[in-house]
Amino acid sequence: MGQLLHDFRNLNGTKDLGYSALTLSRDTQIGELRSSVRFPIKLPVAVKQNNQHHNAETGDISAGGVLLYVDANMAVGSAIEFSIAMPAAVLGSSADVQVSCQGRVVRSFKDDGRQAVAAVIDEYKFERLEAQEESAAAAK
Repeated sequence: MGQLLHDFRNLNGTKDLGYSALTLSRDTQIGELRSSVRFPIKLPVAVKQNNQHHNAETGDISAGGVLLYVDANMAVGSAIEFSIAMPAAVLGSSADVQVSCQGRVVRSFKDDGRQAVAAVIDEYKFERLEAQEESAAAAK
């Protein structure tokens, strides 16, 4: 997580990486207790809930959860699975990383007319996309 934090702090002033990255901030409103720093980054997400697939985009990501803008209503308490392709430039790695997560919806609300869902991440797995591409090429 330290390297990720370092890379996010150094994104300002770098070349356009093809996705949105904003200045790192932490919400300090009274009544909100968060144990992880949130990274405001917008990435496409594939979400699965009750065997239905939905398109979504991240609003922000932390070690413990994610804010998603999704094309469907999702009930608080419902289980979801989602995958995010994290760009190598953000992570400071040589290849993009696929993060596959299992979580639960903890909040559902409208944000400027868009459906937003806050989800806690219960389990996650990292997989280098380079390795997936090599496996697919070897299978051909």
